Amino acid sequence: MNHARSHDLFARASALLPGGVNSPVRAFKSVGGEPFFAQRAEGAYLFDVDGNRYVDYVGSWGPMIAGHAHPQVLDAVAKTMRDGLSFGVPNALEVTMAEAITAIVPSCEMVRMVNSGTEATLSAIRLARGATGRNRIVKFEGCYHGHGDSFLVKAGSGALTLGLPNSPGVPGALADLTLTIPYNDFEAATQLFDEVGGEIAGLIIEPIVGNANCILPRDGYLQHLRELCTKHGALLIFDEVMTGFRVALGGAQQRYGITPDLSTFGKIIGGGMPVGAFGGRRELMSQIAPSGPIYQAGTLSGNPVAMAAGLATLELIRAPGFHDALEASTHALCDGLEAAARDAGVAFHTTRAPGMFGLYFREGPVESFADAMASDAVKFGRFFHAMLERGVYLAPSAFEAGFVSSAHGEAEIAHTINAARAAFAEVA
Repeated sequence: MNHARSHDLFARASALLPGGVNSPVRAFKSVGGEPFFAQRAEGAYLFDVDGNRYVDYVGSWGPMIAGHAHPQVLDAVAKTMRDGLSFGVPNALEVTMAEAITAIVPSCEMVRMVNSGTEATLSAIRLARGATGRNRIVKFEGCYHGHGDSFLVKAGSGALTLGLPNSPGVPGALADLTLTIPYNDFEAATQLFDEVGGEIAGLIIEPIVGNANCILPRDGYLQHLRELCTKHGALLIFDEVMTGFRVALGGAQQRYGITPDLSTFGKIIGGGMPVGAFGGRRELMSQIAPSGPIYQAGTLSGNPVAMAAGLATLELIRAPGFHDALEASTHALCDGLEAAARDAGVAFHTTRAPGMFGLYFREGPVESFADAMASDAVKFGRFFHAMLERGVYLAPSAFEAGFVSSAHGEAEIAHTINAARAAFAEVA
């Protein structure tokens, strides 16, 4: 493939943007080489500035569950933007969005719209601390909740990809208030709460870890955390920025039958536009300003164009059978990749939930952060580039989940599996 224009753009960007990018994982540092620059996208495909086409399994890191540039979403955006891009006063669409979220997610009796997943998680832990009068937060190894100071302690996502699990610039005193334990470890969670449960304001977790690739919870694990939080008076916070509206219409909490105290959302509810939200029980959310004393604000929160894109996307995914079809496509992809790897004699394992998956160059199972770290990242890097040259774009990191959309049909999945057969032969 020719990448001349992307190369020129990256050279220009590198002189002006840290690492040549505006978000670390885009830089391809963990897989080597240079990123391509997108020109447009449609359905399951990305097209770069050099005219190359890729089956896209990143999907703008999750929002494009109905595929890129869906006509219904674009029509909603075009209609809304003709009336203005931002008002600085309430608009009707943010009310409609609040009604939609609270109808789909019963644990959220009230919500507050924000502009990103990071804003949502930061606001949720502030609310947890304010509502409980406690200071300590519990998170999990490999989980990523945005780039807030409290979260960059053994973080996942770009921080893990770049080998910076404890970021400079995070005050030690603040990091001391963040307690990190292994994901899927029943005993570690019990021991921590037995020791300091009375000091814990909230426990925040990706119910399905999507930022150390894709790790599913062990049977009963989320229920165990719910019980611990209830027993010790801590708030259970589900970070559903990635899983919300994807692994089930009502997110991971619907899929696993858990009722968190607070939830954070993003990605899909913006339809590709910058957006986030957090919500929970009315008694908690009523403590957010101006109803209560816990301050949170955002000039562009509830932006009408973002709300229009998100509402159109939610309408699409509420169609009967949408998530069943998404799950079937995800299984077809992962089963085909595993079969191709077996034929090539390559140690390879997939994890999957509806619309998202993980690829590991190791034997399974993968149930913990340590398991994920045992995957062969060097071999993944070679596989990534072999797939890219065959027109398949995977997440450019061995520690990021992939995403399937409703636009990924039989033809796209077949192309991906055929490309993988050749790619596995190269890395064997």
